[in-house]
Amino acid sequence: MTSTFNLADLFESVVDTVADRPAMITPARRLTFAEIDERANRLANHLAAQGVGAGDHVSLLLLNGTEYMEAMLAAFKLRAVPINVNYRYVERELEYLFDNSDSVAVIAHRRFAPRLTEVVPRCPGIRHVLLVDDDSGADYRAGDDMADAADYETALAAASPERPDGAERSGDDIYIAYTGGTTGMPKGVVWRHEDIFFAALGGGDPTQMEGPIASPDELPGRIPEGQGVQLQTPPLMHVSAHWGTLQTFFGGGTAVLLSPGGFDADEALDTIEREGVMICILVGDAMARPLADAIAANTAADGAQRDLSSLFVIGSGGAMLTAAVKESLREHLPDLIIVDGYGSSETGVAGSQTTMGDGEAGGSRFAMGADTLVLDDDNRPVEPGSGVIGRLARRGHVPLGYYRDEEKSKATFVELDGARWVLPGDMATPEADGTITLVGRGSVSINTGGEKVFPEEVEAVLKAHPAIYDAVVVGVPDERWGNRVVAVSSLRAGAALELEPLREYCRDHLAGYKVPRELVVVDQVERNPNGKPDYGWATEQAGTIRP
Repeated sequence: MTSTFNLADLFESVVDTVADRPAMITPARRLTFAEIDERANRLANHLAAQGVGAGDHVSLLLLNGTEYMEAMLAAFKLRAVPINVNYRYVERELEYLFDNSDSVAVIAHRRFAPRLTEVVPRCPGIRHVLLVDDDSGADYRAGDDMADAADYETALAAASPERPDGAERSGDDIYIAYTGGTTGMPKGVVWRHEDIFFAALGGGDPTQMEGPIASPDELPGRIPEGQGVQLQTPPLMHVSAHWGTLQTFFGGGTAVLLSPGGFDADEALDTIEREGVMICILVGDAMARPLADAIAANTAADGAQRDLSSLFVIGSGGAMLTAAVKESLREHLPDLIIVDGYGSSETGVAGSQTTMGDGEAGGSRFAMGADTLVLDDDNRPVEPGSGVIGRLARRGHVPLGYYRDEEKSKATFVELDGARWVLPGDMATPEADGTITLVGRGSVSINTGGEKVFPEEVEAVLKAHPAIYDAVVVGVPDERWGNRVVAVSSLRAGAALELEPLREYCRDHLAGYKVPRELVVVDQVERNPNGKPDYGWATEQAGTIRP
């Protein structure tokens, strides 16, 4: 048994309880808990032989696959720290992240090797590179200074399958989540294992009914007899996906992944039917809308007629589902429970909104825990029901700060009345019924004529328009207003839309200053791999309009 809330210890306690249960299923591999533990042990022993140890940072430049979770677990076993790397990063961004994170090793899919060939020689701290084969057919083209890069499966085969010795693990061991945020270069959010376990990984309560465990030794006894099966569709490099996967592991459940790359709704439905998926996790309308369309086609008279009866929960993290998409999902799966989760790399999972039965869909009101409230400009709690907009704040299990960034840490993590609070940048107002209404993120708000417009609110209205398939809202410079609101939208097949009819529609739902003054129609709205809006790209598109 373990005496600390250490992620490696907790995972091993689950393995020792349900060793033969399926832990992870991907298109390429199916692993039981014992098998994924052995592969993580082998990787940990290989890394240890390369000098990786407690406190060292290991960058993961990986697509979805069992290797991602094996690498995270292997690092935890050594008391090392896995670093999530956005696989879309170009060489300049990779060099920054490897340097900023003080990484000593990189585990990457082979298709990214050409970038590493250029970047790694400029990062003297990196001592070891391990390459995972994929189906890209990429040629490593290693230079003399990179010739010692190791092959992942070869390294595992040569390493011991036994759990590594000598690691005096602790709940104070470090987990870091790199987040790109909305502006600037990525920054690493530093958590203790114990804090991230309770803030984002379920706290040992897989059914979310009994409450968090009080002792690490309670975890095996909390594993349900019936095994849950959860489909994770976002990239594991984003916290919502690997948090969900780790939470599934700690509950003795099975984590299922799709093929790496873009989201394929038909593959998702095939997987739900084949694996008996009960819970499907995605990010916002960018994934939920094509899934809803695929479900509608599946239930049509001439559809594929897949059996989706196992699916009873769809959850979205990182971006809220609009009312229109929720209604579309429930039209064909009327018993479906839809859960919007609120959280960030800085807060963990802080709140949720559940839609079920005949409940109202949509809105941005979340049920939050007692440790989450809204602060005014003087860092005092906003009166519930007052309508005052303030900054969301959370205390309790919160991060230690940002890695190597004391200035940003002081601005985001503050001491108030003897308690430590995190202020992630979200603006909100507390309601009289105890819920909190999220307004938007302050860093992407648009100041137009002295009024503040939060893009998320306008986007939700736009995406409910029958002609619009997807939309992102940004501000562009304007001589009169300072900034003007611009909608960058893609349309449904065969639809057409002009600005003035759209503005008339928006006036029925929004104050006049929030109504878009311009419309840019694109073939497809670009989003980040986690489904969140790519505001940089949208600003470039909006910039094509003359003032």
